[in-house]
Amino acid sequence: MQNLIPPPVVVVIIGGLMWGMSQLLTFGAFGFVWQKGLALGLLVLGAALMVLAAGSFFTVKTTINPMRPARASSLVTTGLFSFSRNPIYLGDLLLLIALFIWLGNAINIVFLPLFVWFINRFQIEAEERALSQLFGDTYLDYCKKVRRWI
Repeated sequence: MQNLIPPPVVVVIIGGLMWGMSQLLTFGAFGFVWQKGLALGLLVLGAALMVLAAGSFFTVKTTINPMRPARASSLVTTGLFSFSRNPIYLGDLLLLIALFIWLGNAINIVFLPLFVWFINRFQIEAEERALSQLFGDTYLDYCKKVRRWI
């Protein structure tokens, strides 16, 4: 099933839900000495993953549009893509983990696996079908060597 909501919008929705929950439900609050620093570090790491991965797409002149994976003209398997088939979604997850830590409310942890499930089910599976059709055995071999996330 193809996702009708672009992944960046999914991140914003999940982030908004996390913020809302931290405002509505004050129980589950936590804090620690390096909380903001850790959150900022994860935010920077997530953003860097996304920028570097996007750069790989631009280098080979293929689409970065997650809503149109069938328009891919090249299969990117080097750089970050040799460690993760989805470094941009991994970056998205790191942004949400950073927000979870920044907000300091344990209740928000439920949104992290929800994000992973949603992206797997409605985005990645559709992308994998499209890439399998486009690149055949080359893509299937790549999938055997490199995991979806990490």
